[in-house]
Amino acid sequence: MSTPVYDAPALEKGALRVTPLGGLGEVGRNMTTYEFDGKILIVDCGVLFPEEHQPGVDLILPDFEPIKHRLDDIVGVVLTHGHEDHIGAVPYLLKLRQDIPLIGSALTLALVEAKLKEHRIKPVLTVVKEEEEWDIEPFVLEFVAVNHSIPDALAIAIRTPAGLVLHTGDFKMDQLPLDGRITDLRAFARLGEEGVDLFLPDSTNADVPGFTPTERAIGPVIDQVISKTPGRVIVASFSSHVHRVQQVLDAAAANGRRVALLGRSMVRNMTIAADLGYLKVPDNVLVDYKKAKDIPDDQIVYMSTGSQGEPMAVLSRMANLDHAIEPGAGDTVILASSQIPGNENAIYRVIDGLTKLGANVVHKSNAKVHVSGHAAAGELLYCYNILKPKNVLPVHGEYRHLMANAKLAQDTGVAEERTILGENGSVIDLKDGVARVVGQLDLGFVYVDGSTVGEITDADLKDRRTLGEEGFVSVIVVVDAATGRIITGPEIHARGIAEDDSVFEAVKPKIAKALEEAAASGVRDTHALSQTVRRTIGRWVNQSLRRRPMIVPLVIEA
Repeated sequence: MSTPVYDAPALEKGALRVTPLGGLGEVGRNMTTYEFDGKILIVDCGVLFPEEHQPGVDLILPDFEPIKHRLDDIVGVVLTHGHEDHIGAVPYLLKLRQDIPLIGSALTLALVEAKLKEHRIKPVLTVVKEEEEWDIEPFVLEFVAVNHSIPDALAIAIRTPAGLVLHTGDFKMDQLPLDGRITDLRAFARLGEEGVDLFLPDSTNADVPGFTPTERAIGPVIDQVISKTPGRVIVASFSSHVHRVQQVLDAAAANGRRVALLGRSMVRNMTIAADLGYLKVPDNVLVDYKKAKDIPDDQIVYMSTGSQGEPMAVLSRMANLDHAIEPGAGDTVILASSQIPGNENAIYRVIDGLTKLGANVVHKSNAKVHVSGHAAAGELLYCYNILKPKNVLPVHGEYRHLMANAKLAQDTGVAEERTILGENGSVIDLKDGVARVVGQLDLGFVYVDGSTVGEITDADLKDRRTLGEEGFVSVIVVVDAATGRIITGPEIHARGIAEDDSVFEAVKPKIAKALEEAAASGVRDTHALSQTVRRTIGRWVNQSLRRRPMIVPLVIEA
């Protein structure tokens, strides 16, 4: 049950207000605002991907409503790293005000800039790197290197007169990272000595005991799978997972194979990563997809999108034989990624489809082809002990993850009353070393559906689910305007219902009788008569066919 909505008081002088607009109670839509002295700093601006109960939706955005009337007060958006759940909503925010400065590492901003180009937005960019400090009045920012499943991730230390805040973004503590860039625990220790007043840690793996395995453990497994496959190898991963693509390129080169990138976002992101030097491409390994079909099956690897079972992505289309590449016997498909909560059914449908075609499907349940990019409980305990934060607000995770993270904080000595289990829209004020919830905003889901943003409602999605699950029935009746007597009809048509339209002959007399009784009572309003038709056929369909379809009655006066 969600927390009751209530207004926060005016921000006290000298206090810092922290408001998560997304990322709490969900894995995605990460966005947090920091307000001090009338100015607002935003950390991350990501999207959430739709689940099966949200048909037709492309993306889900944070609710910008609380900041729409204060766009001129925003001093910048700091982006911790380049994953979609942290940068995907930036174009939609910049459509409200295009010159909001974007601050982040070189790779992060390159990925954002390419995305904004598609929206025809030229951003104001400030490239930063770890160990740098930036003064953006009234905030002083320090950037700390953290290790994640994409290069160039940063934690953000935010200093104001109200205190020091550390916002980790997504991170883990891989001690043998592929790029040699570890989470800077020395900087964490220095910040801990200074005194962290509020800590916002990544919670995604807080309920996983121990430590997240190193990314290096994946390489030998991918190499072994490729070496044993007699036919084509297809590897599916997130389009921004540079480290995973690096391991595939290295394994392909070691086994005398070439690699073709599939999927627009995969090609775009890896081209950027290679141009900036984050992806080291072995000589003569990459090949254009159009030329790959001329290469023998045992000499090619396809690096693809679609690891989450997205219906329009490359891998799903392969499984549905709707792609030029048709996997079959002798081919191996590797799903080298995690399963985002809510996507399990879609992923297993793709696995089943590929298996039915004869392909060998390797995934995290039957081989070590994925490690997480998020810190497990053991790593988080290290952070708490190093930082000794006064207050903790777990972020980035579903409720069970936030709860597990809060428990870890308390185990290391953070007082329960200083451990805040917030939700999207919680308004938290930090003053005199104490953080407390002072309000709760009423936030909703903002759906992107084709070219429309925010126009699709939950009621619309309910209608779509009804159409998809229960079918559709239309009823047309023409009545005499003066007497209410039926002239023509009722004419009934159904879609998505197994029975033939002739089954509705049994209900037509009931509709006619109901309309006659309404007319006899003096009812002439066509809307009221339509509701009579809806109730009558709805009751009959429910009792006779055990269905609850969408019913669209149309009563016309003549």
